[in-house]
Amino acid sequence: MGWLWAIIVGFVLGLIAKAIIPGKQHSPLWLTTIFGIIGALIGNALARAFGIAATPGIDWGRHALQLGAAIVIVFLGDMAYTSVRGRKKERA
Repeated sequence: MGWLWAIIVGFVLGLIAKAIIPGKQHSPLWLTTIFGIIGALIGNALARAFGIAATPGIDWGRHALQLGAAIVIVFLGDMAYTSVRGRKKERA
């Protein structure tokens, strides 16, 4: 059941990150979900490193780190996707 939550959280984080980043992102929804999952994993690792991974109640700090990481990953991943996709169109 953990993989299902990872997909749901990645999907939501990816969509929020896409909404926050200015301009249009060209990566497909499945790739945005993967970027969101990666952002969640990086955010969790940062939370553990800062010592805020296990707090009582809602972990706002952990969620903020997850969202911040997802924004960076979605931004960089979309740039890479657009670059690779653009190169493929040039060859065709």
